[in-house]
Amino acid sequence: MHDNTTRASLFGRSIRGHTVLTISGELDMATTAVLRDRVAAALEDRAMPVIIDLSRVSFCDASGLRMLVAVRRRADAYGCTVALAAPRPNVRKLLRITGLDQVFPIYPTLAQAMPGRVDACGPAVA
Repeated sequence: MHDNTTRASLFGRSIRGHTVLTISGELDMATTAVLRDRVAAALEDRAMPVIIDLSRVSFCDASGLRMLVAVRRRADAYGCTVALAAPRPNVRKLLRITGLDQVFPIYPTLAQAMPGRVDACGPAVA
């Protein structure tokens, strides 16, 4: 899957039992609505732990943070975990300042996020 918005793109793939979503570009008000819908569609297709690769995100504002939280809520509804991988220093700082570094597991690289570090998921239990 490869989708483009004005200044951001999303590429999803399965790697070693994980759904890896790589976001490139800017996460702001102009891009997050479309990305959020595409991420939601990717989560419906697969019932695996999710890793969001942020290594190519150059900018993130409050809209981008809201999108990440929405992704986590949707994944929680499917019984899946969400981890963030490789955020650039400016994005990592924003995650720390807002306290979202306490909400998401954050790994310095995509490789470190995968080897058994994200719990498997299954159907949500009501």
